[in-house]
Amino acid sequence: MKTPRYTALVETLPASVPFVGPEAQERARGAAFVARIGANESVFGPSPRAIAAMQEAAGAAWMYGDPELYDLREAIASHHGMARANVVVGEGIDGLLGYLVRLLIAPGDGVVTSDGAYPTFNYHVTGFGGVLHKVAYAGDHEDPEALLAKARAVDAKLIYFANPDNPMGSWHDAATVQRMIDALPDGAVLALDEAYADTAPAGAIPSLNMTHPRVIRLRTFSKAYGLAGLRVGYGLAHPEFADAFNKIRHHFGMGRVAQAAALAALGDQDHLRATVARIAEARAAIATIARANGLMPLPSATNFVTIDCGRDGAFARAVLAGLVARGIFVRMPFTPPQDRCIRVSAGTPADLAAFGAALPAALAEAALTAS
Repeated sequence: MKTPRYTALVETLPASVPFVGPEAQERARGAAFVARIGANESVFGPSPRAIAAMQEAAGAAWMYGDPELYDLREAIASHHGMARANVVVGEGIDGLLGYLVRLLIAPGDGVVTSDGAYPTFNYHVTGFGGVLHKVAYAGDHEDPEALLAKARAVDAKLIYFANPDNPMGSWHDAATVQRMIDALPDGAVLALDEAYADTAPAGAIPSLNMTHPRVIRLRTFSKAYGLAGLRVGYGLAHPEFADAFNKIRHHFGMGRVAQAAALAALGDQDHLRATVARIAEARAAIATIARANGLMPLPSATNFVTIDCGRDGAFARAVLAGLVARGIFVRMPFTPPQDRCIRVSAGTPADLAAFGAALPAALAEAALTAS
């Protein structure tokens, strides 16, 4: 036999990634983007303390990072008023989702998510042989009741729910999320993705009660903390649930520099507050640009604004293509009817000026293409 003997499951999977990165698009177009406002990164950058911590840790990068992540877990626990045993740290929320699926899902097991929600979760589920069951959004919001009903119907072992939501930027209030937690079907785990908790209204996030044995709250340093390139995320869960990750996680997956940066970033809450304020200003500016061009910005609790282009997915894709051709990196939801929109991340004033300058021509070109 000349080829590797792949598993039967792997033989059924496409060789793909959930996202096409801006770097790949830059290579294809032969030029760098003028504005990188499509991946929900923080263009405002990390805390100066985090940068200094990375510089200091760089000289010690010959050492592995602490496999127990003791100091970082202790700091996260203190920040949230809980015990270190409640905290698991991993390579971004993406990495933690992979570990979570590996913990719970065997081939054929049912998993419930929203159609059009974060595709990396789906990537992990199919990669471990799980069976995805999807429910539609209710308007531009994920639908907690529909997710729970589907989970009961298929005896799902895992439910994915993001609040605030990506890609729409919408959110539910804390009481709604808590009712979902309280109504969780027996045997089902809720993965509550709170990647945008730092930019959400105070009333959107339930209190951090870690007594439920089958709920994990997922947070990240990739958004408002500005450390997307280091891949640091964490989960908050009942101690027994958090400890289960030690059975399968990559214990040296979190490098020394990343640990140092996240620890310093967490300690600089003034920088976080300043960044959140700049994100709010950018959201307002994006909304103004959208309205000036006859488009509808959707309310957002995240570091991006989803803009309703007012027509169908083909038109929105044409708008996106026109922006990319003009050096503006943005993205869009993948699934109808949400694919009538484009999604624009918070940017600097220069980023948003470039977006505002490119949008009218992109819209005009899309109108000709779609007519």
